[in-house]
Amino acid sequence: MSKEFLTAVAERRTFYGISKETTVSDDKIKEIIDHAVKHTPSSFNSQSARVVLLLGNHHDKLWDITKEALRKIVPADQFSSTEEKINSFKNGYGTVLFFEDDNVIKGLQEQFALYKDNFPIWSQQSSGMHQFVVWTALENEGLGVSLQHYNELIENDIKEEWNIPSNWKLIAQMPFGKPTAKPDEKQFNPLEERVKVFK
Repeated sequence: MSKEFLTAVAERRTFYGISKETTVSDDKIKEIIDHAVKHTPSSFNSQSARVVLLLGNHHDKLWDITKEALRKIVPADQFSSTEEKINSFKNGYGTVLFFEDDNVIKGLQEQFALYKDNFPIWSQQSSGMHQFVVWTALENEGLGVSLQHYNELIENDIKEEWNIPSNWKLIAQMPFGKPTAKPDEKQFNPLEERVKVFK
């Protein structure tokens, strides 16, 4: 399946209703991630993005870890809605974890001291582009995707469970699966308030 680029961008949405089915092979999912990591730009060509793909029991384990981390901080009488939300992510086929390599960023800060305060910002910008490329490409293959941020709650447990290097900083979690429900209609603020052109 392929779409014209801007059409794929326009049709990318957040899907919360997903199942443990997939519309493409695991090899295709890996191919999409490889393509994004290789070709998505980064400042000073730092190539600081790091990505982990969790499928099957590994995907389930991630959301079990997240649920138990939340159980420790969410009041018991309010936990049912939290549990339902986490289960909706676990209901998916897999999860993509996005990291940034702190060692690369620190190395650039030392090498280019004039820009040292900007490298963490540029790192986040590059990560956002990686997330967008993977998100759009997965949806282009018929999958439903969302982006989650339980970073501080689960980062240490994730690193321990999957032996992730300590210098990889967790940025986002992207659960995906075959869509089971359509997202709500998207609302747009007026472009006239958001874009200016001078010529």
